[in-house]
Amino acid sequence: MNDTWFQRHQPRLDAAVAASASRTYFSAFGESVTPWDHPAEVSRAGTAAFRAWLDADFPIETPGSEGTVSTERSPYGFDLGVRYPRVVDVDALLAPVPGARAWREAGPDGRVGVCLEILDRLHARGFELAGAIRHTSGQPLAIAFSYSVSSALDRSLEALAWSWREMTRVAPTAVWESPRGARLEKTYTVIPRGTSLVIGSAAFTTWNGWPAIFASLVAGNRVVVQPHPSAVLPMAITVQVCQEVLAEAGFDVGLVTLAVGACEDRLHERLAVRPEVRIVDFMGPAGFCAWLEERAGQAVLFTGCPGVNSVVVDSTSDFAGMCDNLALSLAAFTAQMTTAPHNLLVPRTGIDTDEGRKSPRDVADGIAAALDRLLRHDLGAIEVLGALATPAVLAFAEAAARKGEELIASRQVPHPTYTDAEVRTPVLVGLQAADADIYSGESIGAVCYLVETADTEESIALFYLMASRHGAVTAGVYSTSEEVLDEVRDVALDVGVALSENLLGDIVVNSVSAFSDFHGTGTSPASSATILDAAFVSPRFRVVQSRRHV
Repeated sequence: MNDTWFQRHQPRLDAAVAASASRTYFSAFGESVTPWDHPAEVSRAGTAAFRAWLDADFPIETPGSEGTVSTERSPYGFDLGVRYPRVVDVDALLAPVPGARAWREAGPDGRVGVCLEILDRLHARGFELAGAIRHTSGQPLAIAFSYSVSSALDRSLEALAWSWREMTRVAPTAVWESPRGARLEKTYTVIPRGTSLVIGSAAFTTWNGWPAIFASLVAGNRVVVQPHPSAVLPMAITVQVCQEVLAEAGFDVGLVTLAVGACEDRLHERLAVRPEVRIVDFMGPAGFCAWLEERAGQAVLFTGCPGVNSVVVDSTSDFAGMCDNLALSLAAFTAQMTTAPHNLLVPRTGIDTDEGRKSPRDVADGIAAALDRLLRHDLGAIEVLGALATPAVLAFAEAAARKGEELIASRQVPHPTYTDAEVRTPVLVGLQAADADIYSGESIGAVCYLVETADTEESIALFYLMASRHGAVTAGVYSTSEEVLDEVRDVALDVGVALSENLLGDIVVNSVSAFSDFHGTGTSPASSATILDAAFVSPRFRVVQSRRHV
């Protein structure tokens, strides 16, 4: 079956391999297609499938489990009530999988075929997954569907493309002959590194987790998926689909396992330090990334944290367009994306624009007007903002507003369906360059700081300082000066941060396109890995040779 699947999906794989090299636009799963472009009956069926999981036992078996646990509450104001097997015996969970050797012997083509089939079936359940993502993270439906399903699938396909290319780079067999006449037949076999632990995040569990799952699985590793307690259902569905396809192909379903615990179980910490675990993937708070680096030395780590994302505002030839772009960057999922702007660095003497000289307050007012245009109608606003993922995000935003001048106040947007949903517009807080103790901290969303600097040179210096000390996932610059653009570009290269220059329209600094954009660089304090490049996949396997006389 897996050979048939490889043949069926090979044209898509070949296209993905080509796109990952050319970096031109490519999307196999409709990355830019909105949920409203699909037939209404498909959306309704997916919504019904999501709701069928609520207040029920999730049908999946987990070694080492006893009883069940239910930990999820929708940011839209209700308990999901889904009950999952609760892991109590980590030894049993991590016991060797009987079918591991058969999975290794399937080879790169066989494993890729199975994984490509899994992606197809996840895509078929896209609206069900989008519902689960929306009601665990708070993402608005468009982001949940287009970003956390379609784009996440494209990123997963990209992981398979890179993996297949790297695993097949070396010929599987060769006849070696020395000048003195000795002849050896040599065989080169890709072997897995070991058990892979994928620790889920709360906000973007699939976009972060799926590429890791498939990069490890296709390399022959057994994968343990340990979701964040607030976002289990999307990953439970994922594991269910993986096991379904593995079983159809004749492989051990234990190759992909769901591991769920209660918050107090600290299951992610117990698993991460086990000697059986040789690969750990996690994207989330910097504190746990540091914890992993200190204690999980037995494993290869692929980590990422938000960092401090800066936008250097020097000048612009389209003031209204710049403000619209920044407003959309802040409003998308209420700045809860790790790619959202954190600091807007603006000279206190103002910036030159097509509308004349603009002070920092004018910039704030321009963004406020743009936010008003974007979020004026509540029904439209809720589809941009989503809901705050946790009460901690709201508490952080309220505390931040008291630490400086509140340039743009946050307002609550009523949700017509979910009256308990905490939907808020982002807050913009004015600070001075001397307030580094405030704007250099990790942000958990809904807040942006407008930092007044002495001049653009100080703005660039602060960008360098923040990114080099704390890392950054994205950076931006607005300037009509080629010299300024060149200087900021050089700094971005020095600190290893992806840079966006003079963005206008609906392509914002948050936007990350599969097969073209690299997410993270692996050289910044905010990331030890890049999604996606060869370094993300190659450490997950090794090549072992055998040789004999011909």
